[in-house]
Amino acid sequence: MSTNPPGAPGSRFKLRIQATPASTLVICSGKMTSEVAAEFKKEVRELIPQTKRLVLDLNDVVFMDSSGLGAIIATYVTAKNARCELQLINLSKKIRDLLGMTNLLSVFESAGHFGTRPI
Repeated sequence: MSTNPPGAPGSRFKLRIQATPASTLVICSGKMTSEVAAEFKKEVRELIPQTKRLVLDLNDVVFMDSSGLGAIIATYVTAKNARCELQLINLSKKIRDLLGMTNLLSVFESAGHFGTRPI
């Protein structure tokens, strides 16, 4: 759980998008919770038809609840169905532990969709 009180810097969820001809990088920061999961899915899904490689940088995600996790899985399914590669990079220890606890870390690692280097 984040030590930031509600409304403190770093707690509001934000997306920064950097597109190149080869891929689209989505830099996520703040808390990825039920309050923002639907918006995250909508914004990121709109990027999928425009790229063959979508990279989610989760380094600055300070907290993720089950809705945030569900949003990433829904994005993964949408990307896979569109033949778009989804990669997670720069996972904080908290996010890595959450993905590991739910056995999703192994899904991304075994599929080659996990890394620590920026694009």
